[in-house]
Formats: sequence, C-alpha cells, structure tokens
Amino acid sequence: MLPANLISTLKALSVTDKPLITATPDKGAANAGAQFEPGQKVQGTVQAQVAPNVFNVRVATQLLQMQLPAFIRSGDTITLQVVSLQPRLTFTLAASSNPVSTPESLSAAARLLSSLSQQPLERSYVRPIQSSPLWTGEKVQPDTTQLAGKLHEALSQSGLFYESHQAQWIAGARPTAQLLLEPQNQLSQGTSSKNMESANSALAAAQTGSEQHAAATSVPEHLQTLVQQQMSALETHQVLWQGQVWQGQEMRWEVSEESPHRNAQGVEEGQWVTRIDLALPNLGGVSARLSFNGNALNLSLGAADAQTRDMMGNASSQLVAALSERGIPVVHTQISQTIIAQDN
Repeated sequence: MLPANLISTLKALSVTDKPLITATPDKGAANAGAQFEPGQKVQGTVQAQVAPNVFNVRVATQLLQMQLPAFIRSGDTITLQVVSLQPRLTFTLAASSNPVSTPESLSAAARLLSSLSQQPLERSYVRPIQSSPLWTGEKVQPDTTQLAGKLHEALSQSGLFYESHQAQWIAGARPTAQLLLEPQNQLSQGTSSKNMESANSALAAAQTGSEQHAAATSVPEHLQTLVQQQMSALETHQVLWQGQVWQGQEMRWEVSEESPHRNAQGVEEGQWVTRIDLALPNLGGVSARLSFNGNALNLSLGAADAQTRDMMGNASSQLVAALSERGIPVVHTQISQTIIAQDN
C-alpha cells in the first residue's frame, strides 16, 4: 500500500476537489490558528476586496485575508474547512453535500488518484523498459563510464520524472526524441504500431494548451503501477530500480534524499544517498552505500562473506585514491557484514 500521509491527502482532494486557501491574519494578531482545529468547518463573511481575487474575510472573531476563487464576491457567506494550522493557517471551501456520483463532487483525475492510492503496489521498484542488459559490450569487464551513463539513462527514461521532462520539453530544453522514449509514450503490447503517429501528435498538442481539459481521466493498465511508483517516490523521496546491468547479473539500485543538515558554516545542505546490491558469482552478496555531504563522500561497503570483506579492506585504499583523483574526497570508509536487500 502507499504511505498513509499520501493516501489521506488524495482522499481529501477526491472529496473536495477545491483549491487550498492560505489565510493571512490582521497585522498584530497573535496566533491566527489558536481558535481552530483541523477538520473544523466555519462560516466566513467576505468583506472588502483588496486585490484581484484577494478579500478580507471575517471568520469568527478574526479578520483574515484570503485569495478566493473568481466567482466569490464581497458580501458572500462561505463555508470553510480547516486543513492545517502550521506553518500557515490553511482552509478549503467545504465539500459539496451531494453524493460522490454527481459530476461536481470530484474530478476524474482526483477519483483516479484516490483509486490508485488504495490498490496494493504491485512492485516498489522500477524495471527498465527494455529487457536486455544495460551493458552489452564485448568486453568481459564492463566499461564503467559507459555503464554509469546507461544507469543514468535507465532512471531518467523510467517515466518517474515524465511530467518534469515534459515541462523541459515545452520550454525547449529537452528534445522530442528523448521524451518519446519514456513509458508514457510507449504503446502497450497488442496496440497497433501505426497509432504511434497519433501519440506523437497528441504530445505536440500539449504545447498549445488546448488539450489541458482532457488531462489523464484514465491511466492505461500498463502504466498504473508506474503512476503508483511516482506517488510513492513523491511521498518517500526514494527511488528503487532493479534490472540486469550486464548479461545474467541483476542489480538493485536505491537513490534517496535525506533531510538536509547544517554544515560547519551553518548552511543547510541536501544529502543524497545511493546504494547498490548485487549477488556476484565469485564474491557472493555485496553492497555499496554512498552518502554525499556537500562535495564529500561517506562510503560503506558490505559483503555477506568474510573473505570478500577482507578483499574489500585490502583494496579500499586504492578505491579511495581513485575517487580522490576524480575530485571526490572520501571522508569516511566502512566495511561491514551486510544482508543484501531484495524486492519481490
């Protein structure tokens, strides 16, 4: 199942389908949210308009400033529901009392997301679009530079970041050919290839904005797991990839963003962590965890077999030196026994 926080948010959106409204209290007001609690419904009287779609609204004993939908006018009475108190007092227009089956109660997109959020996640990891290994060169040992590029492509073309890439494409920063490689633009098995031109035309129509009203009222069956993975990645800040890196060799790859921390100068820095797990024929189960703090690297190597750990220890100084030569200083190295992570 998807994380509870995301599910509750989607449920709220599917019931209300209304925008969130942040409230700014009068100057000098103490704690604007002190008299409210999440979920509470309150009446508001819309008073003077102070800017386009921005009104003073009297709620209980407080005068709050809110940006309201265009159909609201001074003198209207509105019903608001408290969404959150921190970091800002936030409301939404109260949900309609009409049944869920009526057209106004929820949009098709919100209904779809709510439905997907309640389905079991078929798998938590992303698989490559093509079943062939990433490295198909003739050498026994993969070219590490080329393999790194292939891993980048595998994650970039996984479809997890499609909407971001689409925005880049509209801005002219990403070519159409790259966007068409992602699963959202691939036809499901059994679909006639002659319809690819129609898919390409629909993609181009997005630039005009004329198709926005028809956005994703349904998701093809072969993309539903991917949409669930996108929602999970947004909630957990974690991406899992699993596939063949070279012939017969599976690899599990995890990339995650951890909470930022303050450096010695008191500046907050983001922290990225990546981990790979492999079951190698001669070394057994091995793992590598790289944690980036600014420009420095913490390196943790693991192996299930004691002899393999000894080999790692003997070669670790060479690895640290090689990374340093490439401008990646290693501040900490650790070698330990590990249990290789697996996904079903």
